[in-house]
Amino acid sequence: MSIRRLPEHLVNRIAAGEVVERPAAALKELIENALDAGATHVAITLSEGGLGGIEVADDGGGMVPADIALALERHATSKLPDDRIEAVATLGFRGEALPSIASVARLTVESRVRGHDGWRRVVDNGTVVEEGPAALPPGTRMRVDGLFARVPARRKFLRSARSEYAACLDQVRRLAMARPDVGFALTHDGRRVLSVPAGEEAPARVAALTDRDLRANSVAVDHLRGEARLEGVAGLPTFNRGVADHQYLFVNGRPVRDRLLVGAVRAAYAEMLARDRHPVVALFVTVPGEEVDVNVHPAKTEVRFRDPALVRGLIVGGLRAALDAAGHRAAQRPAIELEAWTSEPAAPPLPVEARQYGVWEPRHAYAAPAPVALTPMGRAEPATSPVPDGIGHPLGVARGQVAATYIVAEAEDGLVLVDQHAAHERLVLERMRRAMAAGGGVASQALLLPEVVELDEPACDRLEARAAELAAFGLELDRFGPRAMLVRAVPAMLGRADAKGLVADLADDLAAYDEALSLRERLDHVAATMACHGSVRAGRTLSVAEMNALLREMEVTPHSGQCNHGRPTWVKLARTDVERLFGRK
Repeated sequence: MSIRRLPEHLVNRIAAGEVVERPAAALKELIENALDAGATHVAITLSEGGLGGIEVADDGGGMVPADIALALERHATSKLPDDRIEAVATLGFRGEALPSIASVARLTVESRVRGHDGWRRVVDNGTVVEEGPAALPPGTRMRVDGLFARVPARRKFLRSARSEYAACLDQVRRLAMARPDVGFALTHDGRRVLSVPAGEEAPARVAALTDRDLRANSVAVDHLRGEARLEGVAGLPTFNRGVADHQYLFVNGRPVRDRLLVGAVRAAYAEMLARDRHPVVALFVTVPGEEVDVNVHPAKTEVRFRDPALVRGLIVGGLRAALDAAGHRAAQRPAIELEAWTSEPAAPPLPVEARQYGVWEPRHAYAAPAPVALTPMGRAEPATSPVPDGIGHPLGVARGQVAATYIVAEAEDGLVLVDQHAAHERLVLERMRRAMAAGGGVASQALLLPEVVELDEPACDRLEARAAELAAFGLELDRFGPRAMLVRAVPAMLGRADAKGLVADLADDLAAYDEALSLRERLDHVAATMACHGSVRAGRTLSVAEMNALLREMEVTPHSGQCNHGRPTWVKLARTDVERLFGRK
């Protein structure tokens, strides 16, 4: 077959495959054009998640008719005044977006320069079908209809309207975070879902677009290394999420998804988070333009640094310095007093006698040279039960508790230390597994007062779509407006769990699942999330009876030697090792 030059319309369709993968990609390009045009307010209107239509209106500089026609040609741009692509300071610069969109959809461009008349040009899948005067305020309005309507091979790969809407909302959030000086408004199917004013401070804008609790549970980041600067907001390690999609990263004002940056964030939090938890951050990296290449991919979401080690060190060092300065701070959440731990979820509470224990109270420090009285970390409750035989009870008998986190038990052949939270988390998970395997589902406990949990709209959509399957786990949810879920019942075996935290984590889990998978196929993941919220927390004081009940159930429960995250739940120090420490052996 001989080589031929491809026609213009086919070239545009091929380019569209890289630039315009889905409605969210087209929306991103239109918003970036508005920001590059000097807009102070951007209004976005979506229909059916962008599948039915996308409209972006701005109050920027506008275009004259000749510029409108030129903007719809390939590789025509106003953003590169010379050939120095490394000096680009705008979000767009390739001149591909508008002709690519116009080749696979019906694109309407209306624009007016202040002091001039407005002009309108309509291109339908590569063909100009309409052109003439238009009435509109100064600025530009662009509308995309029928995306991929004439390219069925691409249209069938688009997801549901809900999924496409979630992707569009994420793009708007990221661009709005990048430009807190610009106001944004998003309307979906006739309903206003997002509105932020112009001129906000960056921390306030980030909190408004992510989690309202982030501002109170985060630290400011401002770190300089050479000519590179890191600024932004970093959530406390205890303010974490179940998936990594709450990490917003920007380079020179451009939203990016870069492996180097993600890896640096993970390294900074490595010693402070469990492997399946992820921090919430919004970080802005500023480097000289010649130190970063933004022309890596047509979507412009990937970058390449001239000195990757410098940028990685900037992020790791900046985050650790900010988190170290936070000292003892932890995420401020409502205190939840869980039910007493028992081996059966419906068992009656322990008798008063079993709950009576004396915790040593702190004493005042005396002035020198009098000795300072230290505060013991254990308990003074008598624990005089004989040591059981090692075969029937290998974990021994409880003798006390250290730091209200670790159970100290005496076994026939040594000393046992148990992480109470990790151990109970595994036990709750195994109970849920047995309940689901029996076919009857997990028993639920109705809440006396249903609890309202506020989430973003895509998270509510995911939970609502899986409500019937979540009910099998004992969690009963109803939709409560666009951005809230009503919790009517929780799994009975979780006791008085944190409903808000549980529902938020489940929403994150669902975001990571393929839509074709049933929750029952991901039983362990969902059950593990629930078990984590229903287990005895580190820092809770237990009675000796409660500690012994925990040890006994561990001895008869499969896999109780490790928690749901792979960490050990107990360790043993042999008697010979203890004697060796004191020089007796």
